[in-house]
Amino acid sequence: MHNEFTAIIEQDEDWFIAYCPEIPGANGQGRTIEECRKNLAAAIELILEDRREDAFRGVPADAIRETVVLL
Repeated sequence: MHNEFTAIIEQDEDWFIAYCPEIPGANGQGRTIEECRKNLAAAIELILEDRREDAFRGVPADAIRETVVLL
């Protein structure tokens, strides 16, 4: 499955800063746009991984767990 998110990138003096409006708290920065984008992608991955782990806490052992694929 292909995941796409929006990166809003702005320049602040010698730095580029970025955030993702779809993922609150996902921010990145870097000296280049590419470094900034890479750091934002890493932040998005960490946040989604943490939210997934948090969501599965407390799920009953007998619950049905399936994957839903969006086309």
